[in-house]
Amino acid sequence: MVSYQKPENALKRADELVQVQQQGAALLLLHEIILSKRARTTPLQTLEPIVLKFVELSVLLGRGKIAREGLYQYKHIAQQHMSVQTIENVIKRFLELAEAKLTKAQQEAKKINLVAVDDLEAAETPESIMMSTVSSDDSKDRTDREVVTPWLRFLWEAYRTALDTIKNNARLEVLYQSVASQAFNFCVKFQRKTEFRRLCEILRQHLASVGKYANQPHSIDLDAPETLQRHLDTRFVQLNSAAKLEHWQEGFRSVEDIFNLIELSQKTPKAYMMANYYKTLAKILMVGENYLFHAAAFSTFFSIKRQDKSLSQEEHSNMATLVLVSALAIPIINSSANAADSDENKQRYHRLTSLLRAGSVPTREQLLKEALRKSVFSLARPEARELYEILEVRFHPLSICEKIAPLMKKFEATPYLSGYVKPLHQVVLTRLLQQLSQVYSAIKIDAVVKLTAFSAPYNYSAHDIEKFIMNGVKKGDLKIRINHSTSTILFVADKFGTPGLDTLRPSVSFDTMRHQFGDLAHRLESIVELVNPEIRIQKKKKLIESFRLASQKMIQDRKDALFHRQLIEKKEQMRLEELERLEEERMKRLIEEQEKERQRLEEEEKRREEERLELQRKEIEMQEAKKLAEKLVEELREKNVNVDPNELAQLDTNKLLELQQQQVEKEKRELVAKIKQIGKRFDHLERAYRKEEIPLLEKDFDDQRQRDKEAYETKKKATIDAARLKYKEDAAAKKRVARMLQDYEQYKQKLEAARQEKLNQLQQEANEKLEQAKQARIEEHERLERERLEKEEQEQEKKRLEEQRLKDKQEQEEKRRKEQEEDKRKRDEMFAKQQERERLAEEKIQQQSKFAPKPSGSKAWGPSRRQEQPSMQRGTSDGPFSKGPSMERGTSDGPWGQSRTQRPAATGPPKIGEGKWRSRVAEKENNNK
Repeated sequence: MVSYQKPENALKRADELVQVQQQGAALLLLHEIILSKRARTTPLQTLEPIVLKFVELSVLLGRGKIAREGLYQYKHIAQQHMSVQTIENVIKRFLELAEAKLTKAQQEAKKINLVAVDDLEAAETPESIMMSTVSSDDSKDRTDREVVTPWLRFLWEAYRTALDTIKNNARLEVLYQSVASQAFNFCVKFQRKTEFRRLCEILRQHLASVGKYANQPHSIDLDAPETLQRHLDTRFVQLNSAAKLEHWQEGFRSVEDIFNLIELSQKTPKAYMMANYYKTLAKILMVGENYLFHAAAFSTFFSIKRQDKSLSQEEHSNMATLVLVSALAIPIINSSANAADSDENKQRYHRLTSLLRAGSVPTREQLLKEALRKSVFSLARPEARELYEILEVRFHPLSICEKIAPLMKKFEATPYLSGYVKPLHQVVLTRLLQQLSQVYSAIKIDAVVKLTAFSAPYNYSAHDIEKFIMNGVKKGDLKIRINHSTSTILFVADKFGTPGLDTLRPSVSFDTMRHQFGDLAHRLESIVELVNPEIRIQKKKKLIESFRLASQKMIQDRKDALFHRQLIEKKEQMRLEELERLEEERMKRLIEEQEKERQRLEEEEKRREEERLELQRKEIEMQEAKKLAEKLVEELREKNVNVDPNELAQLDTNKLLELQQQQVEKEKRELVAKIKQIGKRFDHLERAYRKEEIPLLEKDFDDQRQRDKEAYETKKKATIDAARLKYKEDAAAKKRVARMLQDYEQYKQKLEAARQEKLNQLQQEANEKLEQAKQARIEEHERLERERLEKEEQEQEKKRLEEQRLKDKQEQEEKRRKEQEEDKRKRDEMFAKQQERERLAEEKIQQQSKFAPKPSGSKAWGPSRRQEQPSMQRGTSDGPFSKGPSMERGTSDGPWGQSRTQRPAATGPPKIGEGKWRSRVAEKENNNK
């Protein structure tokens, strides 16, 4: 355990540990300093460098958990010192270091991948082929997982730690939103969908816990417009990130978060933010294949975006085309009224309608009418207008698919319209069945298949058409029967009912009959006008009169609408004022209750204090009673009042004080009487002064009023004259400047054209310089790469030669060592055999000496052993181990013969190993050493 260090010396000690490569010990030291109780009273000027060093070491060692604990503790310490700037500095430094480590890890991974390639011409190496059989990852993925992923995980933990540290603090709200935006950018940059979902959940939890910390100091107030706007900005960043990641489920939740925040806000967000909101919502609904609400969202987006004056005509045209095509792509069957009224879709449609901030569930017909009212049709591209004419205006059942096919190819070639091709084919099929029901009562399925001969993959088979019809019949939108025996489609229709489609459009049979009656009426009316011209004149007069009445009615309706609008705005304002009043009353009640509670606690504390003082008073009262009595006796004696001291001693403190008070009152009455006499004299004098002052004050008042009136008249006249003069000068200046307006516009246009031309020239020159710089840098990079490869080849060759030399040297040493070991082994074997032979010879001699007869003379042994030594040499025939006659017992020339008497009597038996044997053994030992 690291011993405790004073905060003043901890940073110096940590630097010393880092210099000796003990970063872990330095980190534990700083961690203990920050978590200690003494750190709470340490000045922030001393503690902030320690925390910065602590954060640096935490990032260097990848210790995220320790960093989290230290940052939490430092946050509490800084809040006690009422300083948040230091927290911002530490959090920013922490995130900067974590991001720098991730960038460094990515660079190292790139270098590892580049160095790992030995042969640039080889497509795959044996190692890569073997790894591909057991893993689907390539070398880069494995390197990233080993080098980059740990720091990627650490940076994610750093963002979480920062957000948890600075949450629910109004003074750190700006930093909180900034860190959240950085975290969203991190998820988008590295395509981290799982971390993005967790980040969104963390932000929702923090927002939900705002009410929990509402009573704490510096808590977040969502009623504040600035705070709510910052949260809205962050949610829009979250929505854009979800769109970039194509995480549509989380994007829809982000839309709901934005909607809830907008509902809390009393201020409408900015137009560009709402445009982004509806645009992203339209993308999400498009992915979910909810074409009805997708078209409604895009229509609202176009309504907001068309107010932007900076958009070009082409952008207006593209958006208008999208609005019209998205409305036409809404399936007719799914957009019918009964689909929205079904129980299973009612709740979902109500939810989507709320997100669109619409009053009711939109329909296909409403969206088309709204698009036409907004002049979308005139701004849309020609192919979109032609598509509208084919689907909604013209009647051509046998050629509708043939006319639409070229338009579909154009839509497929246009990126932003290719997503509507599939739903448009369903709408075309619906219109085809609708128009065929007007002409035929029955038709072959093969004929319908031929009419819907679209290009793949949008072509319809008989099975697809039957499935489409059955789906419509199941939902109650189609009234069609299929006869499988004859392979025909039967359109069930009444004369004035719905012939084949139960849609919101009028029945086709009724439309046909109505048009016929209308044509007949128009022709009869034309004949009557030709017979009697007065009728045409009267009709024209009635038309003029009706236009006049309609104009008056329109003006009156406009006034009524304006009045109703003002009335609604006034009611809304009154409602908001009422809500503000109720909120103020609630806050006042809350403050009053808190004040009452505080007063109650103060009164309780005051009561306890009074009781304690009362006890002290009673204790002191008895001690001071005697002193007070003695003092009172002395005072009364000084005033010549006779008082018995014994009687005063028997009285308690209260009685003594009463007696003293009576004496003081008596003296006070005497003093008041004296003061009253003096006051009477001063009263008469003051009354005389005031009688003389009254006429002088009246005169001064009249003079002051006259001076004020004259000053007012003078100032009024000067103000009027100055205003008239300024008006004349301004009018003359306006008349003089108005003549230069046309010249100013011409000069402005000329100046803008010259500047634009100069800008284009500068851009072209800059592009040329950029290309030259790029080429020079590419050539320099290629030269450096060639030099690096040549240097690496030279180093590898040198390394190979050095390794070969070392290998040869090792082989020679190994061979020499083996020869020495073999030689030693042979010598050891020879020495062991020699010792064995000597041992056997000694044993044999001892056995012979046991059985030999003892001599009668004093000399029992023959000649000296040393004299016979030459005959015992190794390898001779007459040696001690040979089987020659010299070894036979009893011979005259053997060792046991007549030479025994020549030996001295004192000599014993010969010793093995003496003489030449001993010298030979010693020589062998020296050789072995």
